[in-house]
Amino acid sequence: MATMAECRSALDTLSGNLAGADGDVRGAADLDRSLSCHIRDLDATFTGRLAHGRITVLDTHEGPPREKAEIRLAMTGDDLVAMVDGELNFAKAWASGRVRLEAGFRDLLKLKSLL
Repeated sequence: MATMAECRSALDTLSGNLAGADGDVRGAADLDRSLSCHIRDLDATFTGRLAHGRITVLDTHEGPPREKAEIRLAMTGDDLVAMVDGELNFAKAWASGRVRLEAGFRDLLKLKSLL
């Protein structure tokens, strides 16, 4: 089971990957939205913003998200680490229910290029 530190590191790596991307990926990540990532097996939530192509984690707390973020992710810590390491395909994990992504319709359309 991934630790909190490993999950935080994975989010930081994902942020760097998004910031360094170009084309459709960079365009999809160039939103300004609140973001939450609930790590189900640790029962912890990272909250922050996706802005200017980067994820900025502003807070970490126990339990599910306290407020409804505009973009909401939920998964296990191992799945987060595996996705960032390229060992788990996000689209397949989302389709199978291992990863949950919730957002407004327009944001989902924009984020689909990340899949």
